[in-house]
Amino acid sequence: MKITPIEYLKERLEPEQFKKIAVINNSELHEFLAKYIKLLNPSKIFVATDSHEDEEYIRKKAIEYGEEKSLATPGHTVHFDNYYDQARDKANTKILVPKGVDLGSFINTKDREEGLREIHELMEDIMVGKELFILFFVLGPKNSVFTIPAVQLTDSAYVAHSEFLLYRKGYEEFKRLGREAKFLKFVHSAGELDERKRSKNLDKRRIYIDLESETVYSVNTQYGGNTIGLKKLAFRLTIRRAVKEGWLSEHMFLMRVNGPEGRKTYFTGAFPSMCGKTSTSMIPWENIVGDDLAFIVDMKGEARGANVEAGVFGIIHGINKEDDPIIWEVLHSPNEIIFSNVLIKDGKPYWTGMGEEIPDKGENHSGKWWKGKKDAEGNEIPPSHKNARFTVRLDAFPNLDKEALDAPCGVKIGGMIYGGRDKDTWPPVREAFDWTHGVITMGAALESETTAATLGKEGVRQFNPMSILDFLSVPIGEYIQNYIRFGERLREKPKIFAVNYFLRDENGNWLNDKLDKAVWLKWMELRVHGDVDAIETPIGYIPKYEDLKRLFKQVLNKEYKREDYEKQFMIRVPELLAKIDRIERIYREKVKDTPEVLFRVLEEERKRLLEARKKYEDYISPFQFERA
Repeated sequence: MKITPIEYLKERLEPEQFKKIAVINNSELHEFLAKYIKLLNPSKIFVATDSHEDEEYIRKKAIEYGEEKSLATPGHTVHFDNYYDQARDKANTKILVPKGVDLGSFINTKDREEGLREIHELMEDIMVGKELFILFFVLGPKNSVFTIPAVQLTDSAYVAHSEFLLYRKGYEEFKRLGREAKFLKFVHSAGELDERKRSKNLDKRRIYIDLESETVYSVNTQYGGNTIGLKKLAFRLTIRRAVKEGWLSEHMFLMRVNGPEGRKTYFTGAFPSMCGKTSTSMIPWENIVGDDLAFIVDMKGEARGANVEAGVFGIIHGINKEDDPIIWEVLHSPNEIIFSNVLIKDGKPYWTGMGEEIPDKGENHSGKWWKGKKDAEGNEIPPSHKNARFTVRLDAFPNLDKEALDAPCGVKIGGMIYGGRDKDTWPPVREAFDWTHGVITMGAALESETTAATLGKEGVRQFNPMSILDFLSVPIGEYIQNYIRFGERLREKPKIFAVNYFLRDENGNWLNDKLDKAVWLKWMELRVHGDVDAIETPIGYIPKYEDLKRLFKQVLNKEYKREDYEKQFMIRVPELLAKIDRIERIYREKVKDTPEVLFRVLEEERKRLLEARKKYEDYISPFQFERA
């Protein structure tokens, strides 16, 4: 006689663990757990509630199973991934789609039936001899309009520990919601481990995202970006949900900029990697709410935003005392932190670019390490991997806006910022004419130049609309259309801005200092409230020199020269026209469902630039527009 899922769970789980599941009144959850416990066949099962004791159990298991090691500072541990398992595996991360569904050429897809068959074969009996952790979390603040429950199955105590640092506990939410819980599902196994307790069978590494059942499968990998289900894997699912339901799930920081007389203004910001996203959100005299992912909903005609997460999974490469004082303080305090793929010597972590002397030997992701050590391909192994990470709760940050992080209704978004790495086109900061102009010419047209440090060839422009291309699970055109409609419904639209911290002169010298971004932020805050005027140009509104001069003195105690302003805010007509041509070509040739409004807005901008060139010249001083 066939037994029910709850009866099967009663057979497989220890009584104490079964009780934790039995009190959640959700048959879909019971079916999901029964199906995958049967498939994975673990030798032991632990169900984590929201209790401190259950979290402590996971922490201890990460050490006991050898996935983490304790460091000298209390609360600090280190985790090493396989030498060849150090980043998101883009090639083997695929969206599973039914036959006949086309998400466009930018999205890596696989036939759903074929993908499910393959992943289930890879996962069959993969947890024999191992312990399965069943974990409950929520995306967004608890018991709010933003809340999305999620359940994670994993045999990695490191992954489980990471999620406790990064997300809000959700067991009590599952109990409260019962059969109403519309939850996301994540199934992960690190697979067979080597002697250093690292995933071994990387040739069978797979990360498959099934949109239909809202389930993500990840196998034979431990790297966080491939395994921490609620992060970039859940992001694909929430983007699809947002587009279907008419809200925004975005690759954006959320921060508070402090205005005059105690005014609080909240901004979101989307920047591709290495373009200043973290450094912007961590400016010491402003306040962070989140550094990576945001949900934005329409609440009574207002755009309200919330941080999806409650922690930071940050790149540690280059973090130093001078440029990153807040992160530096967090990393050198007895917070609960997991360092991954850094160099360890005498219980202390070291990383490239930290501004301190690094030992000539120690232990890192390659095992025992010494200066000059080479890998199997003959490449010299650096002390820490360029994608080395730290995982820590946001509560550890002294500039956290805790009230905004936990607000059930989120915070009102005053401005949205798009930024890329661009040596010769965009000015340092500008404001869109309106919502649609900003979405298209700043968000949908976002590009970023590659750096020599990461890809070996500098200055190659990569198309990355809204800094979300790697994570899209819907066609680009559909995603942009949802953005435009979202804004149209708002009674009060956030202002949209574009920033560029990477302008250079004809000799390759930077036109901005690292901290100038703090001034651009203060100007944007004033513009949100209409406190300063601006100069109208063909590509949007730019600051007036006198306003910036005053802000540079107030914010950085720095003299701002008229000639620096003129160079930075010059309208570079040939480069701007070339960019419009590039972006239009991509959308005409590669995005079959592009909304017609995109071409219309690009054409309007092209006409304004051509008229300005006819009236002035190729390179137009901001003072000429101001006098016009």
